[in-house]
Amino acid sequence: MKTRGILIVVSGFAGSGKGTLMKQLMEQYDNYALSISATTRKPRGAEVDGKEYFFKTTEEFEKMIAQGELIEYANYVGNYYGTPKAYVEEQLASGKDVVLEIEIQGALKVKEQFPETLLLFVTPPNATILKERLVGRGTETMEVVEMRMRRAAEEAEGILSYDYILVNDDLQECVLQMHHIIQSEHYKTARNAAFIQQIGKELKGNVKGE
Repeated sequence: MKTRGILIVVSGFAGSGKGTLMKQLMEQYDNYALSISATTRKPRGAEVDGKEYFFKTTEEFEKMIAQGELIEYANYVGNYYGTPKAYVEEQLASGKDVVLEIEIQGALKVKEQFPETLLLFVTPPNATILKERLVGRGTETMEVVEMRMRRAAEEAEGILSYDYILVNDDLQECVLQMHHIIQSEHYKTARNAAFIQQIGKELKGNVKGE
């Protein structure tokens, strides 16, 4: 019964651990494809072009926008982020569940274009832990950390637009919850209209005397 893949958008506060969740989901289950975003921000640490992100210049990114090559894009803390369209469509058609890791502004744009998109929001148990994780990364100044905390306060107002919330306290438990939510979506009646119609026709065809 399962044919076309589901488009999933995972968002979360910076420091919520959503990137680690995505990596674990990909390693533990084989039916997922992680969409690689394009961005104009500089590589962080050991990040590689074409693996974590497609790193673009502002000029290159704006050319992609002009040519309609992105499902969505947004400017976040001074940099562009966007989702290349072709890869996503190919993976969905092949039956893969495609996971996009993007922020709220982009997520809502995707939902507008593709109403069946499943929206998941990742959060730590509380604000104190979020700040500890941001500081613990050691990749940003305290000024940037404070900016991300202010941004998180704004983002919290949009969580109700999402279908599910995932509290990332225990990593493995959170990965399992995410997997179960996504797989359950495949069996929603709204996603199986063709199957329901077909079995209805078959049953009517087998009823004699009517």
